[in-house]
Amino acid sequence: MSRAASSQHPTTGRGHAGWPETVATLGPVGRLPGAPGTYGSAVGIGLAWALHAAGGAWLMISATLAIIALGWWTTTRVLAARDTPDADPGDVVIDEVAGQMIAFWPLSIGLTMAGAGPEVWPWPGVVFGFLAFRALDILKPPPVSTAERLPGAAGVMADDIVAGLITAAAATLAAGVAHGWI
Repeated sequence: MSRAASSQHPTTGRGHAGWPETVATLGPVGRLPGAPGTYGSAVGIGLAWALHAAGGAWLMISATLAIIALGWWTTTRVLAARDTPDADPGDVVIDEVAGQMIAFWPLSIGLTMAGAGPEVWPWPGVVFGFLAFRALDILKPPPVSTAERLPGAAGVMADDIVAGLITAAAATLAAGVAHGWI
């Protein structure tokens, strides 16, 4: 097979970035029919819980930061291979993983500070974090839409980071009200 042929994606015919594309799309997850961003967020929920259970908030936060860096790097290569420098490809879902994990930072920090066991991952916080993050990522109100307009991989990653941060702030406020702190 020629080098040119091997650089084409087998199903889309577009440029293929090799393993960086596999990482950015989470393998087959980004190519599942329907709502790949939602599927990427679901991966983020599982990964956030697993990392929290394995090492608490600090491991989960550190891993999130590494995923953000890896996401920017791999997405840069995907956009270059596809010759679409300012697109936000729907099959690139590593940004949803990072944003969804950010949304759970307050939950993980609170549980870690309370000394809760690793098996504790309260469903109200998970449901709120998932639904709020997905709503912000889909509807893209400002400042999420502003972040999305950044060029290249920065825009692909930034809108989900901002959506995750807004969700985290809302979750902190909701927890404060629910627990009588506010």
